[in-house]
Amino acid sequence: MEVKGKVYRVAGPVVTVVDLDTKMYDVVKVGHEGLMGEVIKIVGNKSVVQVYEETSGIKPGEPVENTGLPLSVELGPGLLESIYDGIQRPLSVLKDEMGNFIKRGVSADGLNHDKFWEFKACVKKGDTVKPGDVIGTVQETENIEHRIMVPPNMAGGEVAEIKSGKYTVEDVVCKLKDGTELKMSHKWPVRVPRPVTKKLAPKIPLITGQRVLDAMFPVAKGGTAAIPGPFGSGKTVTQQQLAKWSDANIVVYIGCGERGNEMAEVLNEFPELEDPQTGRPLMERTVLIANTSNMPVAAREASVYTGITIAEYFRDMGYDIALMADSTSRWAEAMREISSRLEEMPGEEGYPAYLSARLAEFYERAGVAQSLNDAEGSITVIGAVSPAGGDFSEPVTQNTLRIVKVFWALDAKLSQKRHFPAINWLNSYTLYMDTLAPWYTENVAPDWNDLRGKAMEILQLEAELLEIVQLVGSDALPESQQVSMEAARMIREIFLQQNSFHPVDTYCSFDKQYKLLKSIMRWNELAEKYLTDGAPIKDLVAMDSKAELAKIKYEENFDAMLADVMNKMEAEFAEIGSGGY
Repeated sequence: MEVKGKVYRVAGPVVTVVDLDTKMYDVVKVGHEGLMGEVIKIVGNKSVVQVYEETSGIKPGEPVENTGLPLSVELGPGLLESIYDGIQRPLSVLKDEMGNFIKRGVSADGLNHDKFWEFKACVKKGDTVKPGDVIGTVQETENIEHRIMVPPNMAGGEVAEIKSGKYTVEDVVCKLKDGTELKMSHKWPVRVPRPVTKKLAPKIPLITGQRVLDAMFPVAKGGTAAIPGPFGSGKTVTQQQLAKWSDANIVVYIGCGERGNEMAEVLNEFPELEDPQTGRPLMERTVLIANTSNMPVAAREASVYTGITIAEYFRDMGYDIALMADSTSRWAEAMREISSRLEEMPGEEGYPAYLSARLAEFYERAGVAQSLNDAEGSITVIGAVSPAGGDFSEPVTQNTLRIVKVFWALDAKLSQKRHFPAINWLNSYTLYMDTLAPWYTENVAPDWNDLRGKAMEILQLEAELLEIVQLVGSDALPESQQVSMEAARMIREIFLQQNSFHPVDTYCSFDKQYKLLKSIMRWNELAEKYLTDGAPIKDLVAMDSKAELAKIKYEENFDAMLADVMNKMEAEFAEIGSGGY
């Protein structure tokens, strides 16, 4: 006879259950409708469950059944191109079943169990396989090969039977001598990091095609970054640009507690986007997880774990993953709400005392790793933070800053001035520059790091001089400082500003970034030289070639036009130099 517990108390998404034998993080089914929940606290014979669905109508005495398993995701062919909710229910399947509104208590498999995939065996009878080893491949999309691996929690052994052919994810594709059956799919608990042989130091940048990120504040592949910013400052657009243009193999996008209209925009746009790497739809290498702010709050807390587990699975195949979490503030708010329902002692601003630990657990699952099959893969985690009123001193932003190594600070004032991406170059920073410097020297240009350093010095000098300029005007500055102010303006307007919606300027290669920055710094160098020789500042600032330099970044034949502009610049300087001053 099946033993069931019963509901004792209901407080929003937190339900107390009695007379049920449970362990921490067991998944249970609550009430007559079988609402899915997870055990988060046990006191005596009482188990406290956070329910992933709306609990209105649930009353004391209703039955509760324990599945005995932790919250897990189904991993296998069919993950790519999918759009899931926070607990890996495919939204397209739910919509087909019940229309635009999800009913309570409904469940759906994370993968399509009816679809047949072409399985190609990589091992043969008599071979010995161990956990993590690739036993076969499936061409999941045109450009992504899905590698079927022995699950890390299985022992492995000698292959007794395996053959290529068309199978569903539930079919047995390989049998081991000890009787173990391997399928193309397996389940993995979301709160348990997948094991790796070792973690490696990140040494290669994630190339994003966004000048302010690549040149000034780069993130390494396998690194962690945060994008905090107030409403309307461009967090979502920046993350969409990163998803579209970063040189990662797979993109996992978690819409965690964002407004419904923003998430709807993402869900409508992503399937339409073309992958610049392949010319195919971007969705072919993307997994979307949507948990909007009007969805049940507990599933929001689970959605980031669902996303990072899927990312770890692809990392184990040897792929580079870019994971976008938009936004971790809404995740923290979900934790705060559940914590208050549990009557826990609140920490700063009502957040639970373990906020910092939970954030660290999430970001620490990023990194470059050598998987159990010796493949090298990476997960780069980029988390958006939405501090109330743009206040970076609030707990989520501050705790995130202690963990991540790259900080892209979005500034509402810059966005109001129509400067996009609105990343404040004075408040942002990266801790990866020393690690990545050798890569830039070898792959971009020997003087790249010096150029970047000089540009940052000019921008910092401009910030120091701005107060004086606002009081007495720029004409009161010494002429050498006026040249620096003009160079800073050129760096800001020509280099740092980038139009995400322009067909050419939306992506900027490292070669183009280097040439553009080099040309600005060349103007600064010549202007300082000619100023020392006595050239009038007004002639140096009024050069036509400066205005042309600002326009050519939008042109497809950039290299040819840059050569013309630089020739014109040199000629203009020579003409000023022969002006008889």
